[in-house]
This record gives sequence, structure tokens and C-alpha cells, in this order.
Amino acid sequence: MKSSTSRQSISASYRLARAAYAECGVDTDAAIKRALAVPISLHCWQADDVRGLETPRDGVAGGGILSTGGYPGRARNGDEMRRDLDLVLKLLPGKQRLNLHAFYAETGAKSVDRDAITPAHFAHWVSWAKSHRIGLDFNPTYFAHEMANSGFTLSSADKKVREFWINHGRASRRIAQHFSKELGSPCVINHWIPDGTKDQPADRWGPRSRLVDSLDAVMEDPKVSPAHCIDAVEGKLFGIGSEDYVVGSHEFYYSYAQSRKVMPCLDLGHYHPTESVADKVSALMQFHERILLHTSRPIRWDSDHVVILDDAVKALFAEIARGGAFSRVFVALDFFDASINRIAAYVVGARATRQAILLGMLDPSKLLKAADAGGRGHERLALMEQAKAMPWGAVWDMLCLRAGTPPAAAWLADVANYEEKVLAKRS
Repeated sequence: MKSSTSRQSISASYRLARAAYAECGVDTDAAIKRALAVPISLHCWQADDVRGLETPRDGVAGGGILSTGGYPGRARNGDEMRRDLDLVLKLLPGKQRLNLHAFYAETGAKSVDRDAITPAHFAHWVSWAKSHRIGLDFNPTYFAHEMANSGFTLSSADKKVREFWINHGRASRRIAQHFSKELGSPCVINHWIPDGTKDQPADRWGPRSRLVDSLDAVMEDPKVSPAHCIDAVEGKLFGIGSEDYVVGSHEFYYSYAQSRKVMPCLDLGHYHPTESVADKVSALMQFHERILLHTSRPIRWDSDHVVILDDAVKALFAEIARGGAFSRVFVALDFFDASINRIAAYVVGARATRQAILLGMLDPSKLLKAADAGGRGHERLALMEQAKAMPWGAVWDMLCLRAGTPPAAAWLADVANYEEKVLAKRS
């Protein structure tokens, strides 16, 4: 869609859409500007199927992380990952960041364990981020390691295991602070652990008590400033190998976050299928200044499918828009699919998230709230249904044009070209 005819067609459609939204009291030009300004933190692990860049570790369990499929072209090293991400960034409108996991450290020929990683092991990532003028976020990697094979890390009954992971968490927070200072943007660091049991344990109390103490030990570092390192903790209902008991449940982390003044992280895939994550936003934000959001897509379980513009994602960002809370949330992606082209997976998921953000900005909130306040529930319901039929697609295409990125599905040609010239040559 690079021809002038296509641009003219998009412009003509946009003028009609702008007029239609104006009748509902929505300024589409302002909505586009605000939607482009919301940062989305891309996850690095889609590029390599969540394998990391460490020296292969024999006899290591997955820790509840599994990317399925064998589509050709998986990135095999940091340089290939960054090359893939170069293309992804070109195809995405709006402000982006990159979210790294600790086991993407690049230590050269030397084997460096996770309790000893330093900012120097992420120098290539920092240089790359500087070249793109984007910020970096971070995650300690509390899985895929022999010290996690028991199913317990920070909550382990073994003091040596806990101390190892505490030291890893501390090292990760120092790395996050380094990212912030180097890139001039605070680094969000998210703590998720896979700890739990497949079947019902006799002791649910001990691991949770130990997890509190371990997290406190990780967070209590006077050398790390909350101005640079913004901590979040992520709960989960269940996972692979922890179907019955997850130590870091939602209740645990909501309470921990509130009492320790850190952020709760809400992952769309970490709840029961009948739960509304959108409904939780207005409840939690009465007590938490900020929250971290992970857009993902569960298929009957936390399978981390590629994000699409489904009802859960749309409802989440509509709720944030209606509460005027975009300045209080951090948005990140968390999915991985090895069964399809990985570049396309990135673009589909990131664009769907940006589209949901735009739809939130286009929501006729004033009309809806006025109907609510006046007791006209029928009117509010009718307006909500009418909003679904509004010509938001024309606004999205204009957003893409203004951002200098391909509108609609025109980006597929770039992906096909890259697959032929780059991905197909990877063994």
C-alpha cells in the first residue's frame, strides 16, 4: 500500500471516520496522537522460542515454559535476534521498548552463572537500544536452570537454592538500574517464579513464608534506586507442573505489592478463563499507584498464544481509557509461538495491542458515562453496541501512515522478503 492511490483512499476513508466519531464527541486526531505515545515493551523471547543465550545446560527442566512448533528461522544468537527485531521495529507504529530476560546475557566463551551476571554481559543489547533510541526492561530468569529443577526457587526449603536465586534477583536489579542510567529511561523489572506443585502439597504455608523473606532480600539493596529500577511481581493461577499449587498466587502478590510499594503485574493468560482482567484494573488501582500489564492469549490454559484483537484485550484497554489511567500503566507483550513465522507473530501481537489501545482512545466514554449517571442503562448499552460498528479501521490505517509504517496488512510483503533472504538460510 505504497501507492498514492492507496494513500488517497485511506485519507478519504479517514475523513468519513473522523466525522462519524466527531458526532460521538471523539477527536480522532487526538486519539491517534495519544495511542502512538503509549510505549509497548516487546518481549525478546519470541525470536528464539524462549531458549536464551546461555551455554546449553544439560539435565535442566523447563520450569513451566514451553514454546511448541518448528517453523524455520529461529534466531540462534544475539546478533540474529537483534537483526529480527530491527525489522519488527520498522513495521510497528508508535513508541516501543524491549523487554529482556536475564538468560539473554552474552558472556562470550566464558560460562557465567546467573548469580554472577553483570551489566557488561548486556552491552550489545544496550548499544542496540541506543541505536534505536528505545528503553529496555528486564526480567530475572528464575527457570531453566539446575537450581530450579525441584520446582522451587525463591521459596525452596534448601537455603543454598534460595541464596542462589536471591543473588540472581539482586544482580538483575543492578542490571536494570544500569539500563535506566545508560538509556535515560526507568527500567521495569518483573519478577515471576515458577514455584509450585503438580498435586496438592501438605504444606502451603512454608513456601509462601520463605518467598516473602526471599523477595524482601532481593528488594533490599540500597545501591538500587526506585527512580531507575521499577519492580513488579507477577502472580499466576496455575501452570505446567504447578496445576494445584502456585506459591506466588494472585492474592500473594497483590498483597506483597501493596505492602512493599512495588507493582502488581497482570498477565491476561494467568487467570481462570471466566475471569475478567479488565474488571480488576479499577479495583487494584484504588490501592496501587501503577500496574504492569502483559498482553497474552490463553487457549484453555496459559499457553501464551500470539495476541489478537479479542474481547479480553479490547475490554482491558477500554477500561484503562475510561479511568484515564494510561499514565499509570506499563504495557508489555508476553507470548511465544514457534509454529508460525516469528517476525509475523511479533507484528500481529504488537499491532493488536496497539489497536486495542487506539480503540480505548476512541471510546465515547463521555456519552457512556452520562447515560450511566442519568440512569439510562438502555442508552448506555445501545451506545456501547454502536461503538463496535464505528469505522475504527480507517483511523488505524491513518495512524499507521502518520507513523510511517505499513497500513493494513501491507507489512506481510516485508516479512515474506525477509523470510526468503534471511530466515530461510538459517539451519
